[in-house]
Amino acid sequence: MTTNTSRPRGRPRRFDPEEAVATAQHLFHARGYDAVSVADITQVLGINPPSFYAAFGNKAGLYTRILDRYADTDAIPLADLLRPDRPVAACLAAVLEDAARRYAADPAAAGCLVLEGTRCNDREARAAARAFNLAAEGVIRHYIAARYPEDAERVTDFVSTTMSGLSAKARNGHGLDQLLATARLAGLALAQAFSG
Repeated sequence: MTTNTSRPRGRPRRFDPEEAVATAQHLFHARGYDAVSVADITQVLGINPPSFYAAFGNKAGLYTRILDRYADTDAIPLADLLRPDRPVAACLAAVLEDAARRYAADPAAAGCLVLEGTRCNDREARAAARAFNLAAEGVIRHYIAARYPEDAERVTDFVSTTMSGLSAKARNGHGLDQLLATARLAGLALAQAFSG
């Protein structure tokens, strides 16, 4: 007598792709895009390279998924901080202070995943990070331009440059107190820029 116990063909998927993205996010954030190899990723996820490529296409494809997740879960909440009912300088200062706190929150994964990605060597990954960065700059520029159109470009550049510096300093070991001191000094400069 035979019994027909039908099993799905092929191997069952050994990992949850969303969980894998979360795990890989920490790896990329801690080491930087360039320092993480596909072998590192597959080892941490406990999968083989064919499973990795089937799920994500390539390393840059995984990184793009990570950036999407980062934007949804860990990025600075610009929509909450850039409020139309508060002074522009105060809101921008709040963005910089939030950045300082986030960049220093995990010493093992300091800085901004997006900003650090804009400096990686992989053209596809760098373009993905740059697109996220430009989108955030666009939100800031639009917010400033609603009340100070003539200042929007230069102040956006100042805020963006300050955020890049905060991220780089966090990667280099600056702690929360140092980053907040810099963010607050930049906040004073913003208040001065809009006082005239």
